[in-house]
Amino acid sequence: MSKEIAKMIDHTLLKAETTKAQVEKLCLEAKEYDFASVCINPAWVKFSSEQLSGTDVKVCTVIGFPLGASTSETKAFETNNAIENGATEVDMVINIGALKDGNDELVRKDIQAVVAAAKGKVLTKVIIETCLLTDEEKVRACELAVQAGADYVKTSTGFSTGGATVKDITLMRKTVGTDLGVKASGGVRSVEDAKNMIEAGATRIGASSGVQIVQGLMSDSDY
Repeated sequence: MSKEIAKMIDHTLLKAETTKAQVEKLCLEAKEYDFASVCINPAWVKFSSEQLSGTDVKVCTVIGFPLGASTSETKAFETNNAIENGATEVDMVINIGALKDGNDELVRKDIQAVVAAAKGKVLTKVIIETCLLTDEEKVRACELAVQAGADYVKTSTGFSTGGATVKDITLMRKTVGTDLGVKASGGVRSVEDAKNMIEAGATRIGASSGVQIVQGLMSDSDY
């Protein structure tokens, strides 16, 4: 169980004040615990890719982060640049204001711009920032991500007013069905949190507390 859950964790460090030594430690921990990926800001992609060379730990980065208010062209450029630097997964933030305005076409095309840049090369996860949305808006955002060809929907940036909840994961899984991944991100700090999210339908966990979660699992099971 420990290994299975570890392989669902994106080991995350996205703070503005992140240093090279911290990213190096993140990568070492990701290798030690065999996490799914490290999730870092674009400036750290190349360095992380070098650190993780020869392992099966992915390099995940964020696009249009954390507000989602960049232009679609900028998000597509950022995606291409991240791939050139070694990213193997990208987590993009939707245009939240456009969704709230009911401009679904803009939101869909915005996601498509990133998907087009990433398709056939890297996974695309779509951050919908659930804490800012009504349930109806969450459903629409997930449906637009499906229409745009994304691989995952993701709850949160971790930089807004709230993070993942079991209720939101359940709703997102119900909306996207079994074809897309669902990532719970923001506020997942304990073994119990992780297990609850997975039980609700999450297939990936974004957490800065990945080591603590896995160590908690190891204390009551064989790793």
